[in-house]
Amino acid sequence: MNYDEAFSRMAALCSVSEHCENEIREKLQKAAMPVYDIQRVIDALYDGDYLDTARYCRAFSRDKLRFAHWGRIKIQQALRMKGLPDSDIRQALSALDEELGDEYRRILQETLEQKARSLELHFLGDDAEAEDCEASERYTRRQKLIRFAVSRGFTLDEIMGAMSTSD
Repeated sequence: MNYDEAFSRMAALCSVSEHCENEIREKLQKAAMPVYDIQRVIDALYDGDYLDTARYCRAFSRDKLRFAHWGRIKIQQALRMKGLPDSDIRQALSALDEELGDEYRRILQETLEQKARSLELHFLGDDAEAEDCEASERYTRRQKLIRFAVSRGFTLDEIMGAMSTSD
């Protein structure tokens, strides 16, 4: 693939959806382009405003929150793994708070409720009649909910706040 063809393909790709520099670089490396030409294509994409790290971070953050139900910690880690600047990551996460603060809390709440329902089904099969087991089961269930939400990238403060409003 030559420079012109690579630029055209990558510009078309970036016109359809947001991509970061590392994704474009990987695609061009798989096409066996020389390193010099890869950098020229990437520079041209930045110049043509096809690539923008701040815009990518905002779009990635919104999409991962809305569609994958990730919390800010997991989003931040994923963006860092892509080699994006910390300043753009911080701006994207603060934009999440400003633009989608209520939606963020709603998604966390729905995630916890959905997981709680699945845990209740699990616990129904246990010996639920025994009163001495009931407190232990509630504690175990609560710990599983917390671990689940932490694995989704929500902070402990956010989780505890959401759990206290649902109790």
